[in-house]
Amino acid sequence: MFFPVIMAGGSGSRLWPLSRQLNPKQFLTLVDAEHSLLQATIKRLEGLGASLPLLICNEQHRFLAAEQLRLLGMDNANILLEPVGRNTAPAIALAAIQACESTDDPILLVLAADHLIQDVEAFHASLQTALPLAANGKLVTFGIVPTHAETGYGYLEKGDAVGDGGFRVNRFVEKPDLETANKYLESGNYFWNSGMFMFRASRYLQELEKFSPEILAACREALSKGEQDLHFTRIDNAAFSACPEDSIDYAVMEKTADAVMVPLDAGWSDIGSWSALWDVDVKNADGNVLKGDVICERTQGSYVHAEHRLVATVGVNDLVIVETKDAVLVAHKDQVQNVKKIVEQLKNDKRHEYANHREVYRPWGVYDSIDQGERYQVKRITVKPGAKLSVQMHHHRAEHWIVVSGVAKVTNGDKTYLVTENQSTFIPIGQVHALENPGVIPLELIEVQSGSYLGEDDIVRFEDRYGRVEVIKE
Repeated sequence: MFFPVIMAGGSGSRLWPLSRQLNPKQFLTLVDAEHSLLQATIKRLEGLGASLPLLICNEQHRFLAAEQLRLLGMDNANILLEPVGRNTAPAIALAAIQACESTDDPILLVLAADHLIQDVEAFHASLQTALPLAANGKLVTFGIVPTHAETGYGYLEKGDAVGDGGFRVNRFVEKPDLETANKYLESGNYFWNSGMFMFRASRYLQELEKFSPEILAACREALSKGEQDLHFTRIDNAAFSACPEDSIDYAVMEKTADAVMVPLDAGWSDIGSWSALWDVDVKNADGNVLKGDVICERTQGSYVHAEHRLVATVGVNDLVIVETKDAVLVAHKDQVQNVKKIVEQLKNDKRHEYANHREVYRPWGVYDSIDQGERYQVKRITVKPGAKLSVQMHHHRAEHWIVVSGVAKVTNGDKTYLVTENQSTFIPIGQVHALENPGVIPLELIEVQSGSYLGEDDIVRFEDRYGRVEVIKE
């Protein structure tokens, strides 16, 4: 029927401290308690006969993305890895080129991984309207029926009718001021620009070659020089880095004569801020959205999220309060767009909180940094059944492992042995070692590091089943 292309890049910095550079919002369960935004995006395609999706994501997020697809039973779905971000026009070009090579010129449905759509039936109806238009060579975008005068979105101006339910796009409009946004709303001819598209792969490539041939050439070269690694498609870094950076709107949609809009009224939100999340979530009688262990007294219109401890509020209104293991955010709902400035400051100060949570996910499991001092660091490590950390060594630190539950298979120099619950083992500085879970239940252990330098870059890998070549901490 069609070929879904899901763009899962981006850092979601406005939703800090939940969203971090290495675990951004598309991988979080923000609205649906069971599924992340990415998983919800995929699941809302059920019943449409779509093929397995092609996921486009950052190299840093590849194992996180693969695990979320695995949990949906999509182990064989292809994941296209961008070594650097070059905006949407090149990303979609990569998908279109690959789709044309693997199938017979499919119709692409391009979706963002971090959008919320509450009315799935209405969403399906708009897709059915768009399909014949895309099949006939139109480049379809979906215009969100506006619910209020919004200054944070771009707009589409509706033109003459095309086909059954489509309209020509008269023009794309940048984010307006409030007065202009009110005029757009009153006119009924303007729709929010959703950033979702449907078109034949070949049509997009034809228009891209016409209007931005340098992007197409760079993407073709990057794919041809890339390589397949399991279900990951690795793009050539040098060729893709040389690609011009541009959005699909600027590169193609604003220039083509075949841009068509299909209205979408389906409870859409891009969840671009904490206030947007408050807008779409379930509220109590006082207008509060409460997550986790929260007690409120004389509190109204607030979003309070507690992850690991009790959060209590008294006599406050219209606040966003988000608590995680290593950070607490307190902001007025009117100021949440400025959360990204906090993230920028954290990054400039080289603080880990902008990139990582205390819990860090790896392809083999997860570790939680419990405590640290000048010459020691303590971590709780969980290794999935059958998983193995890389064969490695450290120049500056020794490690002491204490098994809490499960069984560890330890390689320590030229010895390999099992360590069971309530047992421990010691890895000296400079010793080649590895850790594996040979059992059928998760392996949990406490790691105590000690030494003169405990940085994340003190690691030398000799062997790794996950194909990692960059220096990252196990």
